[in-house]
Amino acid sequence: MKRTLLFAVTMMVMAGCATAQDTWQLPEPDTNVPMTLTQALKQRHSSREFSDQKLSDATLSIVLWGANGINRPDRKLLTAPTATNAQDISMYVCREDGAWLWDAMSNSLTQICKEDIRGALAGRQESTKSAPVFLLLVSDYSKFRGNAEVWGPMDAGYVSQNICLISEALGLNTVPRGMMDAETVAKALGLNSNQHIMLNHPIGHPLKR
Repeated sequence: MKRTLLFAVTMMVMAGCATAQDTWQLPEPDTNVPMTLTQALKQRHSSREFSDQKLSDATLSIVLWGANGINRPDRKLLTAPTATNAQDISMYVCREDGAWLWDAMSNSLTQICKEDIRGALAGRQESTKSAPVFLLLVSDYSKFRGNAEVWGPMDAGYVSQNICLISEALGLNTVPRGMMDAETVAKALGLNSNQHIMLNHPIGHPLKR
């Protein structure tokens, strides 16, 4: 009886640890970025070259907030606009340790799969596979009453531009990309028929020469 009880308690602890590891809380984003918007616009550029230096949680937090984070918490409104305030865009953080779904309200990551899908996201552009992080933008068409094929890509474009600008302001390299093995990615993430892959952004520190 004691062994059975001990085993049950041990399994409960292990299950709790597994659950805790599946969700990762990011630090509060530090929005005090020295570079001005006009400087970021002037210097914005696309780059497909990345060093092997990983992004810190603090850096990832401000990138995600700038991309599509909560800027008016009392009304749950975002840094990027969406048609009819549908808030249809989800962002997946894809790294060596798997793919994570970002929740803007809690600023936390929930692991969706443990597979490294950066190769499928890079597609034929092998050079981008070295980026430590890919941000994948997915639009949920079920959040629209109509014209989803127009509004979804439009909303993804807003978020994509935000990613370009916040990356520039932080001295990071990125490039908006439509090329990828979308079928493999969708299967790995378990996307349904209403969830449409829009774009991906490899992000990382510049390659030192």
